[in-house]
Amino acid sequence: MARGCRVWQVDAFTAEPFAGNPAAVCLLNEPAGADWMQSVAAEMNLSETAFVQPLEAIVQPLETVASAGPSASPEGYRCRLRWFTPAAEVKLCGHATLATAHVLWQELGVPADRPLRFETLSGELGATRRGEVIQLDFPARPPRQVEPPAGLLEALGVDGAAVDSVGRDAEDYLVVLTDEAAVRALRPDQAALGLVAARGIIVTAPGEDPGISFVSRFFGPAVGVPEDPVTGSAHCCLAPYWSARLGTSEHRAYQASPRGGFVEVRLEGDRVLLGGRAVTVLRGELTV
Repeated sequence: MARGCRVWQVDAFTAEPFAGNPAAVCLLNEPAGADWMQSVAAEMNLSETAFVQPLEAIVQPLETVASAGPSASPEGYRCRLRWFTPAAEVKLCGHATLATAHVLWQELGVPADRPLRFETLSGELGATRRGEVIQLDFPARPPRQVEPPAGLLEALGVDGAAVDSVGRDAEDYLVVLTDEAAVRALRPDQAALGLVAARGIIVTAPGEDPGISFVSRFFGPAVGVPEDPVTGSAHCCLAPYWSARLGTSEHRAYQASPRGGFVEVRLEGDRVLLGGRAVTVLRGELTV
């Protein structure tokens, strides 16, 4: 247990409240067990709850590091970070990492010009801030082309003629459709989709609006997330795919969920830089 932890709810990948993807961010004041964190995430009932714990290298409490000045580490503020859906721990999450960075800078006073470093199940991740835009440094996950597993296209409810290709990265399937309208029209069978052996299903197509490289949606019923509003980690797969297809490494992407959200994407070698904004909508404290 970690009684008395402060918690925030943050809308990520949006500049406006009640849009983008909501995440809970829990600041641990002591180490916490996975079972307790999973219970908290189920109680929050959001697509992700992030649990952030400062490492010993941060001598000052985070609430006071704003006054640390030049004595603060030039390597950035290092924390451990874990993410849980209401049903499972996941290895990588973009929007909850963006929400965590927002809390550290905006709510806890970490100087905006100091980078953040997170130790995670996907290795070290970084975050920097450019004005109101937070940029995450994530690993690229290029997909390999595969045959669709049995039941996948049927569960999505798509006609084979609308499918351009199917790929797979380390955790997710990538289904590329011929046009944006087909992506927006999806009404998948969530129970059937949850039987597909993957963390989630990314569905994407070229963007139709000027300035939008591609659109996408993400479905993860197998991990308790029927549809994720804006999925940063999915863009670790989308970035290398669309960069190779379009011949450019920079993109503005839109996730066409009911809430919707924009992601600034840049592929740099084996890394993907994801940019977005965030808004705090709730502050509180856990009492258990």
